[in-house]
Amino acid sequence: MSELKLNNSENSHSNDSRRSFLNKLWIGLGLVALAEVVAVVFAFLRSNKSKAREADSDAIVMAGAVNKFEPNSVTAFVRGRFYLARLEDGGFLALSRKCTHLGCTVPWVEKEMKFACPCHASAFDITGDVINSPAPRPLDIYPIFIENNVVKVDTSKPLKRSEFRTEQVTYPEKKT
Repeated sequence: MSELKLNNSENSHSNDSRRSFLNKLWIGLGLVALAEVVAVVFAFLRSNKSKAREADSDAIVMAGAVNKFEPNSVTAFVRGRFYLARLEDGGFLALSRKCTHLGCTVPWVEKEMKFACPCHASAFDITGDVINSPAPRPLDIYPIFIENNVVKVDTSKPLKRSEFRTEQVTYPEKKT
């Protein structure tokens, strides 16, 4: 009988040590998982800050000399994700490439002299004004400034608009 008690006590001791080991293992694995989650969240938040700094430094796009752009023409700028439209009267507009309906990229169709959305057939004229719906409003624009006869576009924040107005156009300084 004493042997039986000895075996039971050995079994309970080995069960306790196994249970204790498994508990410690689960706690250790839980801490490792928690550390990984914290590291992923930290990396995500840190990458957004560095992207924001990069975006700020790349916000001003030097488009080129004023005379490089023919009147009544549109030039695509892939890096800045905009089109630079030179109107017939010599003014400039920097238009977003995103359709205001669902955000599709809107290509310039030279033959038809319009921006035509391939997704839902919205169309815009050279000023970005809607000429065919379902787009609810004109293409967004970016601020333009001309310094030393060089066109520069600030792509940090697109400006939403409800209609085209002549005060949205930037003109080069006239030589006197």
